[in-house]
Amino acid sequence: MNILEKYNYWLNYEDLDKDLKAELKAMDQKAIEDAFYTDCKFQTAGMRGLMGAGTNRINIYTIRKATMGYINYLKARLKAPKIAISYDNRHNSQNFAYDCARLLASYGVEVYVAESLRPTPELSFMVRHYHCDGGIMITASHNPKEYNGYKLYDANGCQLIPELADEVIKEIDKLEDILAIKPLLEDSPLIHKVGEDVDKAYYEEVLNIRLYKDLNKDFTIAFSPEHGASNWPVRNCLKEAGYHVEVVEAQCVPDPNFAATKTPNPEEMGAYEEVLKLAKEKDADLILVCDPDGDRMGVGIKHSNGDYVIFNGNQTGALLLEYILRAREELGIKVDHPVMFNTIVTSDIGEAVAKSHGVECEKTLTGFKYIGDKVAKYEKTKEKTYVFGYEESYGSLIKPFVRDKDATQACVMLAEACAYYRAKGQTLKDVLDDIYARLGAYYDSQLSVSLPGQDGAIKLKAIMDNMRKNPLKEVLGNKVVKYEDYKLQKSYENNEVKDLKGFDVTDVLKFYLEDGSFIAVRPSGTEPKCKVYFSIKDSDYFKAKEKNDRYHEVMKDLLK
Repeated sequence: MNILEKYNYWLNYEDLDKDLKAELKAMDQKAIEDAFYTDCKFQTAGMRGLMGAGTNRINIYTIRKATMGYINYLKARLKAPKIAISYDNRHNSQNFAYDCARLLASYGVEVYVAESLRPTPELSFMVRHYHCDGGIMITASHNPKEYNGYKLYDANGCQLIPELADEVIKEIDKLEDILAIKPLLEDSPLIHKVGEDVDKAYYEEVLNIRLYKDLNKDFTIAFSPEHGASNWPVRNCLKEAGYHVEVVEAQCVPDPNFAATKTPNPEEMGAYEEVLKLAKEKDADLILVCDPDGDRMGVGIKHSNGDYVIFNGNQTGALLLEYILRAREELGIKVDHPVMFNTIVTSDIGEAVAKSHGVECEKTLTGFKYIGDKVAKYEKTKEKTYVFGYEESYGSLIKPFVRDKDATQACVMLAEACAYYRAKGQTLKDVLDDIYARLGAYYDSQLSVSLPGQDGAIKLKAIMDNMRKNPLKEVLGNKVVKYEDYKLQKSYENNEVKDLKGFDVTDVLKFYLEDGSFIAVRPSGTEPKCKVYFSIKDSDYFKAKEKNDRYHEVMKDLLK
């Protein structure tokens, strides 16, 4: 069907949700085209998009289509599959989750569904705790309130890697009449609501990550869950660990409109406005902020001069890694072939920290599923031992009893690091400055260009095509010594072309500069954006920042 035929089919479908039908009736031609020109598709983190009517929107029907494809995928491989389901605070999240549960049960799939909102890492834990064959998480992570999404997990509690997602997509693509897909049952003994029991088991594992349990905790933590699912997990675990936590009460309400925050995304400064006010009022030493589905953590600290400093995801990852490796050395915790994972767009400061402690760093593509998959691989082969994993996008995993980013673990470990260094008369800012002095200063940043709709998709493709035809040779006189094309799976260096091994095909270009910096360009897998990542190295942090600002202007011009 063409766009208009699809629109009319939805508009005239007798049993269509009344709110969606009203939305369809109000659409003009441009809105119709945007809602129906394509289908919601699985990208790097499942399916995510604007909520509303149409095949290119997140709604009960596109969710059902994805779930029916997942059911057919499961039933073709397993006799009696079991699935865990959780959801965040967004509009329709609970409805979507329980509709998925009823649809799964209608086809003989046993379901463990959270009785109320739970964070993404706890969904991963649920999969493993109940020995499920996979999981579904309804969330749009840190996106604005208009968004929702759908993530699929495997039996390890890891988001589906591309080869498995492709198999699900094949089943989804076989489904033609998505409006006709409905649960056959309203209730079923195959559906189990879960809550406090799994919470207790998860909290126990989180508290077991601690390295030094008896540190002086006589300081205050200011915390915000940004209206999301991390509220009680983080507060309960920090309280049990002995920390004094003050919360932004207005942001503890699971409000799908995010009314008390400028943004729920800890990558943006608007997420810290209220918690900074609270920190100043309570004289807090540490600020912790989580995104709505509780897999990402933002950090701020009171420096020795009394000012508050907000760290980016690369800095937080480096600080966590430095503390974990230092504490393990002091405690005599040794493992064979320790390895740390981060991604191809994560700053090189983490790799420098790892190497300074004799720990190998392996790079993966963007998306924590790749790190989770590596963990599973080395658990089987015993070739290497996992000690830490993180992404530049504010997500990390301390211990792999879950297989996704875990902000609750990160909050507990970051609080411990703060207590440890306070006992030595240092703030986390002092520790970061020491790292830069020892290993080189890095200034890390991002540039994002929004390209929404059908026209945006065309422009995004043109940008990437042009950069492939005309790759960067230098940036403000700084020579490009190597570049990698993850779509063509090639590495170019010294006029030599080599195969780029160990990575799935993905649309990323990464340019290495002769001063130790890199610039990487990739389309976002979850938003209509082109993202540019900068990891700029110099002998001094402020010199690196000044260089970074000039590089930004160059890349802005190129993206025009």
